[in-house]
Amino acid sequence: MGDVAGEDTEAGGGALRLLALLADDASVAQVAAADATGPARDLALRVAAAREVHQRREAGLTALLDTARALVTESDPGQVLDAIVRRARALLGTDLTYLTLYDDTAGDTYMRATDGSVSAAFQSVRLELGAGLGGLVASTRKPYWTADYWNDDRFRHTGAIDSAVSEEGIIAICGTPLLVENDFVGVLFAANRTPRPFTREEVGLLGNLATLAAVAIVQTRALVDAESALAALSEAHETVRSYADGVEKAAAAHDRFASLVLEGGGVDDLTHSLADLLSGWAALVDEDGGVRSDTPGAMVPDGFRDLGAGRLVEDDGIYGLAVATAEERLATLYVGGAGSLTDADRRTVERAGVVTALVLLFERQAADARQSARNRVVSELVAARGPAEDREQLARSAGTDPDVPSCLLVLRADPGTTVRALALSATAAVGEGALVGVHDADVVALVPGADADRAARDLAARLGRRGPVTVAGVGPLTGVESVPEAYDEAVRTVAALVALGRHGEGAAATHLGFAGLIVGSDPDVGAYVARELGPLLDYDARRGTDLVGTLAAYFGAGRSPRHAATALHVHVNTVAQRLDRVSALLGADWQEPERSLELQLALRLRALLRTDG
Repeated sequence: MGDVAGEDTEAGGGALRLLALLADDASVAQVAAADATGPARDLALRVAAAREVHQRREAGLTALLDTARALVTESDPGQVLDAIVRRARALLGTDLTYLTLYDDTAGDTYMRATDGSVSAAFQSVRLELGAGLGGLVASTRKPYWTADYWNDDRFRHTGAIDSAVSEEGIIAICGTPLLVENDFVGVLFAANRTPRPFTREEVGLLGNLATLAAVAIVQTRALVDAESALAALSEAHETVRSYADGVEKAAAAHDRFASLVLEGGGVDDLTHSLADLLSGWAALVDEDGGVRSDTPGAMVPDGFRDLGAGRLVEDDGIYGLAVATAEERLATLYVGGAGSLTDADRRTVERAGVVTALVLLFERQAADARQSARNRVVSELVAARGPAEDREQLARSAGTDPDVPSCLLVLRADPGTTVRALALSATAAVGEGALVGVHDADVVALVPGADADRAARDLAARLGRRGPVTVAGVGPLTGVESVPEAYDEAVRTVAALVALGRHGEGAAATHLGFAGLIVGSDPDVGAYVARELGPLLDYDARRGTDLVGTLAAYFGAGRSPRHAATALHVHVNTVAQRLDRVSALLGADWQEPERSLELQLALRLRALLRTDG
């Protein structure tokens, strides 16, 4: 009985020691080392082991909560990924951890973040779906682990992956997919450089961490997308606001331009207003290159590239805009001195171009109306309709005085120039006191003055800057009775100029040589002879010589000095000396075909006049 009691006492003491160890949270190892045996010891070991499992789970949950809180505070995608791999390595106590992300374009995963890695090749490796342990995880979307990477044939080994793993010195690997509602994000890995199996608890912990990481990555991406969308929305709002401000500014400028026009302003007012709005200069140039209007400091370029209607073009700090209608270009608007133009400034210039086009059209319509009235007056004068008194009054109402000597001019331009355009150009060129109109498709001008040839030449020169204009002049005229006959002569003269190839020139019939005798209404033969032979006649009269007779003999002898000398009964050297004097008086070109023809005709007409006399 005593022995049994002693054993019971000893067993009870061992149980008490085990209870004390459990109460002190002793580990399984400490319980196993206790001086106790029997069922109590086995039960205590089970309790200690269960408690350790519970503690590890509790620690894991605590760590996961801490990780979740840490991830929530991160907004930068790169920082989130770095935090994930750091937490994973700290929780599992492995040599390294790393994370790959799925590339839906390439169809593989690429290394995005590492902790504990020392190999550059490993940090840049890409894993095909199904290649390596990571590729197996990515393709199956299930966790896989191995204690010995090199001898595991469950996955496909590739040279690139094996080389990177070897350089890093990895032996054991555990990988688990990052999934959010079946959306594959990437793979989270833990690895050791020594053979070491991963427990189910470690695999589960890595999986839980991967779930948190996947959610954090998706949320972070969503946040970044939201921030990008917000930034884009803000930028769009700013763009819309800026555009609205620009439109409002341009509309205000348009109202200002419109008010100027309604108050009777013209292109000068528009260009000055535009320059004031831009704090620069402005200039309007017509299609002939003439400056219609400009402001101080304007630097009008010689030409400009690629000007389209309504489209502003910049070249070396100067902006140009074609002022045009749908059918034609009216002018060019230039601006500068204001630096780089904003969108609002550009719209302002374009609005100015539109209003300027309207003003130019209004001016053209008014000019057309005035020209139409002048056309009627010219037709009445040329056709001699009605009493002379009425025609004189009509001429005065159009701004010309029939009592003042004037010249009648008829104008012809190349086919590319319309009669209307030629009439308007001529009206602008002749000035005050003149009258320009259209009669039977001919542009007719009555200009003050007594020298018809000079008037024709001057007008041809002024209008010829844009294209050749041929002008015939007749005059001087006084009153209205001689207008019809003068018109007929001018029509014949301008036709003769064209036929003689003298396009773009101006002349009176009296200056056309023998052609003037044909087309003139009252040919003055004596004046023609004097004009052609005058220098020789004057010389003969002063010196008592006979250069005119010598010239006639020379032409009569077929331009042979020897035969001329025979006809004149003088030595051939005498003829040569006289012809040299003729050259000095008439010019070196007197033997040219056209000039010699005029001289021969003048010699024959002189002979006829002397015979008649």
